[in-house]
Amino acid sequence: MSGATAGAGTEAAGVEAVAGRVPSARGDEDTAGAEGAVRGGRMPVVPGFAAWPAAGSPKAEGKALRTRVPRSAHAAFEADAARPDAVSAVEESSRGRIPGLAPMRAGRMAATPFAFLRGSAGLMAYDLARTPVTGVGAQICGDAHAANFGLYGDARGGLVIDLNDFDETVHGPWEWDLKRLAASLVLAGREAGADEDTCREAAHDATGAYRRTMRLLARLPALDAWNAIADEELVSHTDAHDLLGTLQRVSEKARANTSGRFAAKSTESTEDGGRRFVDAAPVLRRVTDAEAATVAGALEAYLGTLSEDRLPLLARYAVHDVAFRVVGTGSVGTRSYVVLLLDHRGEPLVLQVKEARPSALLPHLAAAGFDAPGAAHEGRRVVMGQKRMQVVSDMLLGWTSVDGRPFQVRQFRNRKGSVDPAALAADQLDDYGRMTGALLARAHAHSADPRVIAGYCGKNGELDEAVAAFAVAYADRTEADHAELVSAVRTGRVAAELGV
Repeated sequence: MSGATAGAGTEAAGVEAVAGRVPSARGDEDTAGAEGAVRGGRMPVVPGFAAWPAAGSPKAEGKALRTRVPRSAHAAFEADAARPDAVSAVEESSRGRIPGLAPMRAGRMAATPFAFLRGSAGLMAYDLARTPVTGVGAQICGDAHAANFGLYGDARGGLVIDLNDFDETVHGPWEWDLKRLAASLVLAGREAGADEDTCREAAHDATGAYRRTMRLLARLPALDAWNAIADEELVSHTDAHDLLGTLQRVSEKARANTSGRFAAKSTESTEDGGRRFVDAAPVLRRVTDAEAATVAGALEAYLGTLSEDRLPLLARYAVHDVAFRVVGTGSVGTRSYVVLLLDHRGEPLVLQVKEARPSALLPHLAAAGFDAPGAAHEGRRVVMGQKRMQVVSDMLLGWTSVDGRPFQVRQFRNRKGSVDPAALAADQLDDYGRMTGALLARAHAHSADPRVIAGYCGKNGELDEAVAAFAVAYADRTEADHAELVSAVRTGRVAAELGV
């Protein structure tokens, strides 16, 4: 054996020993093929990177899943006999929230069936856990209804369109997000006065766009797929041309939706030249000095969750005030603060410090065959899930704890804008469905192999038809749930503040 060959053999043996494997007596050629551990007797499989050559075909793996879970099976929905009634589900989801805000949350959910769906992610997760899944996991939003897509600002002042709410994010079945989106489109369409064919078509088209986008991503190089479908390409990719005017109007409003505008309306000058929040009940209220100091003090730990290159920017701002602010529909009752920062010129930057509760999906993952580990910090769970799903995330996104409770921290009014799907014209609803379906596919493909999901979804419309049928059936169920809540409000069983 030559010295070079002996050296190569020793190197390969050393690599295998480090990896915890016993070198083969058959030499380097056998070693290189064993488990794909060493390529050409030189390169190890590095943890966190792919092996080469890859074993099997992800597309074929996905296609094989159709045998166990036919795509047509996704049409099925039948309420479980043990399913919680709507009122009990609302009451259970309010546990741990601020009791005084429970009537506002109930009132917002009672407004429309679509609003009820927005506030009942946990109840839908219970139902979805009893529907077919392929077992292919992804980082999912957990609350991917049609109103949780929108515009927000990037680090350079541009606008990005993507998913924008991640309170419920977990690793789970990709089908759950897709079905929640589809059902929400049916409910939004009904609220807008669209006919049933139009509502069903929106759900059908959202699924079709998801499927076609996943196939596109499966064919692209990995880096191209990660950043695919730039915002300027989104309308043409999804044939959403009827939405152009609406998107332009939303963009104009989003550009003006800034910390400065919010501060101008919600703060007043102080004697020392600073500013402070003013009460605007019931949505915005000042807090005690002690509570404000506690929240402000928690920002020190928040700084430790940011990339170090962001710290000099925040060091140019002083903390001036803290207020409590009610947000959302499903989030009503959680602890949420706005923090006013001012730079040397008195220009404002407002941060939102929002309580991060355990995902409403967590109790239902095991029933679908997925692990359900508790998060070490719920704020970190939300932030990391958001970063995994979005192409571009808030540059100041981080987390902290306030009085032992986990919180996420982000910019408030960061040029955010959104399309109200319940206010769209009938000829725009299917365009919006295709756009959101494509965005959802891109988000899932950041953590799941698009080749596997594309292999399962296939080229024809079988999955589209099935998910559309599910969406209509689930929209019917949600309307019945909403009616139960409205009845409970009318009889006084549930206290509700309507129209707030």
